[in-house]
Formats: sequence, structure tokens, C-alpha cells
Amino acid sequence: MTKVAIYVELKAKAGKEDEVAAFLKSAQGLLDHEPLTVAWFAVRFDRSTFGIFDAFDGEEGRQAHLNGSIASALVAKYDELFDGPLEIKQPEVLADRLLG
Repeated sequence: MTKVAIYVELKAKAGKEDEVAAFLKSAQGLLDHEPLTVAWFAVRFDRSTFGIFDAFDGEEGRQAHLNGSIASALVAKYDELFDGPLEIKQPEVLADRLLG
């Protein structure tokens, strides 16, 4: 069972919405280097609001992800693509259902 997660809500800068969507889609390929990431989702709520949700079996996986290539790419592109401060929430997972 997953025990911990990461949630980040992202607001695209005006005119950067399509670039943000492409950037988030491209990050999926980097997951091959993160075997402790159990679940990873990049989502779009509306034209300019996006989110990333990841889940892990333990703190080791969460920390590996926070220090991994996806997080590094997000930080490197943040000022160019996003408005507002980067706020990374680290919730506890209370229940899950993962098929596979």
C-alpha cells in the first residue's frame, strides 16, 4: 500500500499553457529512472491550472522523487512557465486502490 505522496498545483503563465501541457507530458518518460514511484499523474484542471500527484510506498521513494530528474526539470523550468511560488505538499496516503 502506498503510504506517502506529493501534490503540486501549478498555474501556467499567460500564453504558456500549451508549453506547460507538453512539458508535463514529456516528464512521463523520466519515470523509467524512478522505480520507487508507484503512481504518477500529471493533470489539467482548466486552461491554465495543472497538477502533479505522485504516490510512494514509503519516505525513501518520496525523497528519491524529490531529488530526481522530474523535480529537477520542474525547478529548472518553473520561472519560465509558471506563476506564483512553487509549493510542494507532502500528504500522507490514508487509502489507495492500485490495479496491476
